[in-house]
Amino acid sequence: MFISNAYAAPASATSDLMSFLPLIVIFVLFYFMIIRPQMKQAKEQRNMIAALQKGDEVVTSGGIVGKVTKVADAFVTVEIAANTEITVQKNAIQTALPKGTIKSL
Repeated sequence: MFISNAYAAPASATSDLMSFLPLIVIFVLFYFMIIRPQMKQAKEQRNMIAALQKGDEVVTSGGIVGKVTKVADAFVTVEIAANTEITVQKNAIQTALPKGTIKSL
């Protein structure tokens, strides 16, 4: 015959581990560079929303700056001008500002 038989090389356990090593390294890098910081930021946001109280100065996700006048379970009333109040969801609060920030604007 003109065609010879081709035989596969014997499999070794170390080559299997070495083929998965780059995937493991990429997952570890993604965890420490992307997933973990996002989890930390989400935790800080939840803590900030839970700690809202009357008199805090906040910025909503729409960019509205105001002072918190009422806090309920799911909603917050924010005074954006004299005698002008709006009600927003707590999740719409993006940032708590330091006291006196509104006066300096």
